[in-house]
Amino acid sequence: MRIWTKPISVESITALSAGCAVSHLGMEFLEVGDDFIRGRVPVDERTRQPYGLLHGGVSVALAETLGSVAAGHVVAEGHTVVGLDINANHLKSARSGWVTGIARPVHIGRSTQVWHIDMRNDDGELVCVSRLTMAVLAPR
Repeated sequence: MRIWTKPISVESITALSAGCAVSHLGMEFLEVGDDFIRGRVPVDERTRQPYGLLHGGVSVALAETLGSVAAGHVVAEGHTVVGLDINANHLKSARSGWVTGIARPVHIGRSTQVWHIDMRNDDGELVCVSRLTMAVLAPR
């Protein structure tokens, strides 16, 4: 079942993210499914911490990016979304390649949304899991 209430495509969400943290970190949107968004971030000089590992904050940024973009495309016309809470469990480090995340809804309500984001390395190993809670704001 398709959940999107607004037109959405890889091209449109890529254009939406031009010139902001998403593009500066090298994030890429890969796929929009009926109920998910998939994207990735490179593990390189922009995204590693001083010890050579993917910075945990970059994993969180990927999770928030995927979940926020998804949340914004399932609300009614005129409504907006803002982040309320995000958590992340870092399970495995990544030193190179890409980390790919997929955001899927846990709850899509009138006033809140909850999204689950799994992030995996190039070998398919789970690197990080995150849960993002969004507030839905009615038009003013």
